[in-house]
Amino acid sequence: MSQSTPLTGLHSESLVIDSHNDAIVAHIRRGNLSLADEQVKNPNQHDGTILYLRGRIPTAKDEIGIQLNIPKMREGGIDVAFFAVDVTRAWKNHLSYALDAFGWFDTEVDANSSDMHIVLNASDIHAARAEGKIGAVLAIENSEGVERSLNILRSLYQLGVRSIGLTHNPNTWVSTGNDEGETGGGLTKFGVQLVSEMNRLGMLVDVSHISERGFWDVLDVTDAPVIASHSNCKTLCNHPRNLSNEQLKALAANGGVVGITFVTGFLTEDGWRKPPPFEQLLNHIEYAIDVAGIDHVGIGSDFDGGGELLKDATEYPKITEGLFDHGYSEADIKKVIGENHLRVFEAACG
Repeated sequence: MSQSTPLTGLHSESLVIDSHNDAIVAHIRRGNLSLADEQVKNPNQHDGTILYLRGRIPTAKDEIGIQLNIPKMREGGIDVAFFAVDVTRAWKNHLSYALDAFGWFDTEVDANSSDMHIVLNASDIHAARAEGKIGAVLAIENSEGVERSLNILRSLYQLGVRSIGLTHNPNTWVSTGNDEGETGGGLTKFGVQLVSEMNRLGMLVDVSHISERGFWDVLDVTDAPVIASHSNCKTLCNHPRNLSNEQLKALAANGGVVGITFVTGFLTEDGWRKPPPFEQLLNHIEYAIDVAGIDHVGIGSDFDGGGELLKDATEYPKITEGLFDHGYSEADIKKVIGENHLRVFEAACG
């Protein structure tokens, strides 16, 4: 996208929200990289739970590098991002893993307070943008992080967590995960309690990774809109992480949003071995719009967690350009790249 095109103005003037990334753990596992400069490590930050349990990413395997940080978000025009901590691999240490991550992130945000602010509600998003700051939403991926305790859930809310994915691929205390969806399992009794308490507190329920039965159970229980923060369309790619037409329609009826993701394996069935063209991402966005409606589709990159279709956050304007080329109006593009996520965040969190 040329610096002189009208599309540059459209993208920069729009509120751009990305509903999922794994940048916190990615930075920690690269030696506590600075959010402001990927060439700078922070040796004064102690090695905590994440580095102890997971270790550093081997140099030979770190081919992609960091996809999302403050400079790259600035260049890509991302105003708000959901910074998720996936606690799945922290066996019997789920809560300490999450707290270690958020403690590191809080230190980094404090060190870069002129550029980034942790947001708790829609008013915070507007205020951060007015001040020229990036808004960060704290999220947990996999409800094992609450350790089967509504008291811990409340404590995480007080800490600033505003979104929780109920499962990753495996089962949790809350629900069956998508890896075992064929068993027909859904929400547990504790899962029903958790969703209800998240509604009461003002936290966004995330149904990406949950089993199909769990998805329907959540929609039966919730009093607020939900998101599928990083999922695609099953009709275009038959993967258990993607949503069927019926699920997309139900998500729309709930008032929720699906965040179309950049994970190649969720875009085409051979995407794990043969990355699809960028056009396939636009196909999923367009298909979701056709089924769920323009008000119920957003973007959830999964940067630093598998969302590798785009090189990094600097390429985000390609989405605006692609949607424009597909004939979408400026008003509709603004909905997809940010306004829809803002609406559901405000409905759930205030």
